Amino acid sequence: MPTPQWLESWQADEGARRVRAQFAEVFGGEGGEPDGVWSAPGRVNLIGEHTDYNAGLALPTALPHRTFVALRRRDDDRVRLTSAQTPGARWEQRLADVAPGTVQGWGAYVAGVAWALREAGHDVGGFDAVVDSCVPFGAGLSSSAAIECAVAVALDDVSGIGLASGGDAGRAELATACVRAENEIAGAPTGGLDQAASLRCTPGHALLLDCRPGLSALDSATSVPFDLEAAGLTLLVVDTRAEHQLSDGQYGERRAACERAAHLLGLASLREIPAPGLSEALWALEPDDPDGMLRRRVQHVVTEIARTQEFADRVTAGRVADVGPLMVASHESLRVDYEVSARELDLVVTAAMGAGALGARMTGGGFGGSAIALVRGDDVDTVAAAVQAAFDDAGLRSPGFLLAPPSDGAGRVS
Repeated sequence: MPTPQWLESWQADEGARRVRAQFAEVFGGEGGEPDGVWSAPGRVNLIGEHTDYNAGLALPTALPHRTFVALRRRDDDRVRLTSAQTPGARWEQRLADVAPGTVQGWGAYVAGVAWALREAGHDVGGFDAVVDSCVPFGAGLSSSAAIECAVAVALDDVSGIGLASGGDAGRAELATACVRAENEIAGAPTGGLDQAASLRCTPGHALLLDCRPGLSALDSATSVPFDLEAAGLTLLVVDTRAEHQLSDGQYGERRAACERAAHLLGLASLREIPAPGLSEALWALEPDDPDGMLRRRVQHVVTEIARTQEFADRVTAGRVADVGPLMVASHESLRVDYEVSARELDLVVTAAMGAGALGARMTGGGFGGSAIALVRGDDVDTVAAAVQAAFDDAGLRSPGFLLAPPSDGAGRVS
């Protein structure tokens, strides 16, 4: 029987060594070292799924797994990129030619950040960059936001903008640029959860995001203690290897359904529906919702926002071990009402709970990707083995396993 495959994170010096060596190989003959190395983490969302674009609440933490970027500013307008994940391929384009609909491939996530910073009035020029990452790609752990945010802090630094060092409000502005890059240049209609987590999380804490428009940057995010080690607990992440894509239309369909429901109810967003008023809102939608789809989407969003607040309240009160039932309820809501789960995600939750996990749920946009399980420290290997065995019995590709202590946000490495 195959043993669980553990996906280790890189120490900062290891990540910096990798991208520096690649930079020297690709660009070293053209004049010197990179200006520095920067990194940004992937994220795992504890609870609060598909709530960010509904002006709701979400509760992510940063992973120890990070994307590293070695970058050197150029004197012209050209962007040249290479990635360890696409060996031998170079992406190249002038910044003046970057606009919505003009950029193809993974370079959109990088050049899009430079475009967004320019659109915000910042003086950003061309650059050479090398990217390498230990954030699993396509796992629902926000590998795209990790690239965007690593590039954002790099350009912020070399261009002398100073947002990353300007406190949480400055980092919120960088996150906004990264969201524009993903939405308008890469074409993925995501909310701001991933970028906020990658830029604004701190070690040992989760970030309670309030995504209502109009809030100030400081009011929209609250750092919530999430000390797993003190509670004798571990957050286990399972990459199901069922790859998901946020630009394939399914994510956009869910977002459009929520916007339509809000419009029919005469609301700016579904956040305006209080939990006690859910039944009344569902009744009001019935004439325009013959198959019940809109009502199911609304039911998930409203109950998920309430679960997220309760989760944050419990961990703030030191009741970390009591959040498991909220995680399970969240997964069921995503599976039944929002219909974004997958066979592999459901299998992780069933196997983990059967092996003694306190709670488990899918995490991220869904349609594949990853699931998480809250487990006692002594039960990590038992739970991982049970999930591995379940995948073997089902004839599925072996998953990958990560440990996810709440980690730090994006910044300069060297």
